[in-house]
Amino acid sequence: MNDADDLGDGRDPAAVAAAEPETEAGPDAAERPVDAVGIGPGNPEYLTPRGERAIREADVVVGFETVVEFVSGRTDADLLTCGYADEAATLDAFAERVADGERGTAVLMGDPNHSGYQFVGKVEAAVDRSVKIVPGISSLQIAASRARTPMEATTFVTLHKRGGIDADLQRLREAVGHRHLLVLPRPYDWMPGDVAGMLVEAGATPSLDALVFERLTHDDERVTRTTLGDLADEARNDAGGETAADSRFSDLSVLVVRAD
Repeated sequence: MNDADDLGDGRDPAAVAAAEPETEAGPDAAERPVDAVGIGPGNPEYLTPRGERAIREADVVVGFETVVEFVSGRTDADLLTCGYADEAATLDAFAERVADGERGTAVLMGDPNHSGYQFVGKVEAAVDRSVKIVPGISSLQIAASRARTPMEATTFVTLHKRGGIDADLQRLREAVGHRHLLVLPRPYDWMPGDVAGMLVEAGATPSLDALVFERLTHDDERVTRTTLGDLADEARNDAGGETAADSRFSDLSVLVVRAD
């Protein structure tokens, strides 16, 4: 394991996670699956009972520090936290605990099915056993509800990942104006204004309604209602940022562009 975009052997961890359907595990501890729990958008009211049980019954919980802190008061499990720099070492330590027979749970923000497969794949490679995804409520679902953009009429793209995103940007260019767009930006080089600028330059109608939802369900959540053109103009001089100071929007943002 390493902390790069692959698993050290050239494999994309997201592709590993999506390689095949989940398999049924055996009854004993040696075959017991690891749960990968989506904890919701950060407000504990959106943590599902099934997810909370997997966290509560775990012997050891692993995840990024900013995620684990949201559930630390809901379990007596040992908490293994990591950042990108020590992700591989932390997952290896988690895997050793699971191999020794302890019940393990990995936690991810939102829903693992929305931008979480890279971490799921790394967990799966580390523990070398079945990983069962426990879906959560995502900020994407909250944003779609607030913007009244039904999923069946929406194109969803996540840019919140490491690695190439050219194909994802092309999907947005092809769908804009015809379908609603639901976008998870990437801090801080592909924030809402950067996406808007790219779409306008590709020929999208500047008057399309654009909404940026920040920190949804948190006490300090904020909604910006504007147009695609105004959002692009506002960010034109700030494109390709590297830090929080380079964007007016939070790293916990969702961009919605409504169709004509």
